[in-house]
Amino acid sequence: MSRQRHRHWKWYVCGLLLLATAINYMDRQTLANAAVRVTKDFGLSQEQYGDLELAFGWAFAAGSLVFGFLADRFRVYWLYPVVLAGWSVMGIASGFASGYGSMLVCRVLLGLFEAGHWPCAVKTTFALLEAKDRTMGNSVLQSGASIGAVITPPMMLWLMTDELSSWRFAFQFVGAIGFLWVVLWFVSIRRTDLDAAPVADGKPVAGLWSIVFGRRFWALAILIFGAQTCWHLFRVWLPKFMQEGRGYGETESLAFNSVYYIATDVGCLAAGVISLWLVRRFSVTAHRARRWVYTGACVLTSCSVLVIWLPKGWLLLAAILVVGAGALALFPCYYSFVQELSSHHVGRLTGLLSTWVWLVSSPMHKVFGRAVDATQSFDLGMALAGLAPWLGVIALALLWRERPGEEAGR
Repeated sequence: MSRQRHRHWKWYVCGLLLLATAINYMDRQTLANAAVRVTKDFGLSQEQYGDLELAFGWAFAAGSLVFGFLADRFRVYWLYPVVLAGWSVMGIASGFASGYGSMLVCRVLLGLFEAGHWPCAVKTTFALLEAKDRTMGNSVLQSGASIGAVITPPMMLWLMTDELSSWRFAFQFVGAIGFLWVVLWFVSIRRTDLDAAPVADGKPVAGLWSIVFGRRFWALAILIFGAQTCWHLFRVWLPKFMQEGRGYGETESLAFNSVYYIATDVGCLAAGVISLWLVRRFSVTAHRARRWVYTGACVLTSCSVLVIWLPKGWLLLAAILVVGAGALALFPCYYSFVQELSSHHVGRLTGLLSTWVWLVSSPMHKVFGRAVDATQSFDLGMALAGLAPWLGVIALALLWRERPGEEAGR
């Protein structure tokens, strides 16, 4: 980072990452927010709708692998705007889809390019921030998911008219927003700003594959499977659960969707603040603080079991908001764990773990949709989704032990 930069410049860049994440989720959430309209327009079953998300997820897995390796090989300065422009083009193209097949192609290419955001963003926070600040920086980065998801429902309601196919213009409008970020990136960042990462926190250099076959890597592989399952099942299916499972109208459902993502943003930012407070107040290692925060988030997501018994009403809505706060709080901890694995392979490790989790978790949407078709109920699937993050607590306990002498600031 250039010495001429203001000392708060790194947090301004984290704000740019927040904005990129928001745009990422806006393009991703257009389908979920218009799900009822799209499935009616194209005559899709619940399982076919799940297949669209499955295709997106598997493409995301492939893109994570490709862009994870590219992020360690090429300057993020160039790579980041390329992937963002790529997914923006596919967001616009989705609005021109003529049926299930063309929408499937658009979702595949959207997922491929959207995957590049995370290796680029995590590489950026690693280069900018000291170890003790990274969970906070990753919270700012990840909170963009909530902001994008909060903005998207009212924007979709504003753009969609009573005409069934008016969802098309909404997709095109949201997709075009990404090009504004590309301009802002080049205005704000110099080519050499992100070239030099901080010192590797005293850790010895290890080969990529020795890390991949190590216990810590697989602890995170299990952890992110649980976190991803919870987050994305609620992201994809919540509007349908509200409208078809509990009888809320489209306007009510999308309005609550915005409130839900406000709750997720609160949880996400709280994860960073609490982690930083624990390190400073109790002098625990940054890693241990993250583990405590992650476990607390799991307690919140477990409120999903209440969905089985709660009818339509404010108690149901409150329980879902608590789940949302916990669900997004999981991710800043996860990204900081990944950054602990190696200072030399951040992009590759982020990409490999993302590839793994999208491959194994994406079929959950197809299974979920098939279960809903068979039982005509969303309840059990939503309940189980909130319990999935506990897999991470178990994996950390069994596979990741802090070594003697590891620094408190790590």
